[in-house]
Amino acid sequence: MKFLLETPTRFKWTLSLYPPLWGTGIWVEHVSEDFREVVVTMASRFYNRNAFGGHFGGSLAAMTDPFPTLMLMQILEPDYRIIDAATHIQFLAQARGKVKARFSIDDEKLTEIREMTAGGDKYTVSIPVAITNEGGAQVAQVDKEIYIRLRRELRPEKAS
Repeated sequence: MKFLLETPTRFKWTLSLYPPLWGTGIWVEHVSEDFREVVVTMASRFYNRNAFGGHFGGSLAAMTDPFPTLMLMQILEPDYRIIDAATHIQFLAQARGKVKARFSIDDEKLTEIREMTAGGDKYTVSIPVAITNEGGAQVAQVDKEIYIRLRRELRPEKAS
């Protein structure tokens, strides 16, 4: 699978056509050359709407699930072990129509990660993501928690 994600174009098409995402109506619109920005949309379909006509909460969560972890894997690998740890989602308004999530990882966040893991310690970084509707109004706030640690062979030896 890693081979299928190693360039922005492959990343975009592999994830857009990945059955659990594609089947929910999730589409990767954009991946920057350095993997620091990804834009994902989800169309409203009969199979991803709840009884009130909005997107299922689980579909909104799925829309944000793999992306921050996979972005960090592309940016930081092969030096780090990176695992999705948790997703916290707050629903702010009914999510109707096409919705969008923009993931962004800046230099400040990468510096924070490198500083906090330099000694070989575990670190959980929070990546905030806003989900917006077609009018640009925010309908949900998601905080992705990602576990990061230097690979064992790269960790400094601890003094006894």
